[in-house]
Amino acid sequence: MILCKVIGNVVSTQKHTHYEGEKILIVQPIDAQGKAAGKSLLAIDRAQAGVGDRVLVNDEGNSARLIIGNSQAAIRTVIVGIVDAVDVYAAER
Repeated sequence: MILCKVIGNVVSTQKHTHYEGEKILIVQPIDAQGKAAGKSLLAIDRAQAGVGDRVLVNDEGNSARLIIGNSQAAIRTVIVGIVDAVDVYAAER
């Protein structure tokens, strides 16, 4: 799973049939401090997230298809949760 921030919505007049009825959001991977950490992705929203939310994103095809409930879907990336807080603890040396 990847920690991300939702940075936008995708609006499409035509979609692949596996995406019909799905809300698609643009997510930016972030590190624990909230700084950008990679290229943005498109993800199906299964957590009812919105722009500005920190979210957990599953970016693996088989898991995404299980969440969607369609083993044949051409889907890879799904938002699976909204993050309320991130606590980082330094390891004791």
